[in-house]
Amino acid sequence: MTRINGFIGRRNFLWLAGGSGLGVVATTVGGSLIKDTQETTIADVNSANPNPANPQQALTRLLAGNQRFVERKPQYPNQSRKRLQAVTQGQYPFATILGCADSRVPTEIIFDQGLGDLFVVRVAGNVASETAIGSLEYAASALGSQLIVVLGHKKCGAVAAAIKDEPLPGKIGDVIEDIKPALAAVNPKSEKNQEAGVIANIQYQAEKLLKKSLILAKLVRLGKIKIVGAIYDIDTGKVSIIRE
Repeated sequence: MTRINGFIGRRNFLWLAGGSGLGVVATTVGGSLIKDTQETTIADVNSANPNPANPQQALTRLLAGNQRFVERKPQYPNQSRKRLQAVTQGQYPFATILGCADSRVPTEIIFDQGLGDLFVVRVAGNVASETAIGSLEYAASALGSQLIVVLGHKKCGAVAAAIKDEPLPGKIGDVIEDIKPALAAVNPKSEKNQEAGVIANIQYQAEKLLKKSLILAKLVRLGKIKIVGAIYDIDTGKVSIIRE
């Protein structure tokens, strides 16, 4: 069974997930399949990623791309026909982003990246839902991505709705409920409550990844991956790190 980043490879990950869902994979891998024995020591297994980027290299690359975006000097890397053909053979994203679904925060554009560079999971309020966590586990354990950025943004409507705390119809309310625990220390009457809420939510969702995922928690503990929190300013286009 192929292992990347110390866990199962892409094909085996999907094979396990096929029968009962990604949530079960997290439990299974954290339990019986991965053991802290000499035979399966995760720290001794190297990623099959042909061009691995360690967490700091990946973060530096992301911020450099964002700076180009802010300065209106994009390079549009890895967007050629040659790159398009190359990634048909497989994907090895150098970073993973858990971001908000807001249409004003197009991930590859604001980081000036191209095809196959980023593994992006987007959901309103950058909420670490069970499905989102399963996707992040796949990026880290099967694709060899060593950096996860939880990316929130200023003027987030989902966070604003959570602060407002009014009933919402359908499944929208479920998303808002996943944000509310992050706002316990945020004063709803403060003039800066929305930005404070956005930052609190980024931190909360990043911590939730470690609490809810045995795979991600173990990889972080072993120094295989890093989880970082960041905020995007939709007025300036700048991404700032708030949690490392």
